[in-house]
Amino acid sequence: MKHLFKKLIKTHSNLGFSIARLTLGLVIFPHGAQKLLGLFGGYGYSGTMESLTAQMGLPSIIAFSVIMIEFFGSISLVLGLFSRFWAISLAGMFTGIIITTQLEHGFFMNWYGNQAGEGYEYSLLVIGLALSIVFNGSGKWSIDSLISKK
Repeated sequence: MKHLFKKLIKTHSNLGFSIARLTLGLVIFPHGAQKLLGLFGGYGYSGTMESLTAQMGLPSIIAFSVIMIEFFGSISLVLGLFSRFWAISLAGMFTGIIITTQLEHGFFMNWYGNQAGEGYEYSLLVIGLALSIVFNGSGKWSIDSLISKK
């Protein structure tokens, strides 16, 4: 178990990996805050659970996971705490989003509102940043880096 923990927090002390981690965390945070707290014009926890389960047909555990990953995962990424775990969670979640809702709408996002839904270009960017973190760790200036030195 100790070996697994060390692998989880091991990181390369590289500024580029920190930039990927911070970018991903900062971009995802408002989405999580919308879903959990109702900030930035969001529905909050109850409204998001209702939307994801009743309207989109997701199982409750998946809807709950989406909210938790986006909110707590984004904060943890900004802090650089267990970044690999949160990054793989985001990569998996956004892969699911592509497969279940975006693939049929093509590559491009719905910039002008003339498509029936969103394309998957944004999701690919999230997955790319997340995989960079999964393979390289939190980078410089992270809690993972501080813990792994001890």
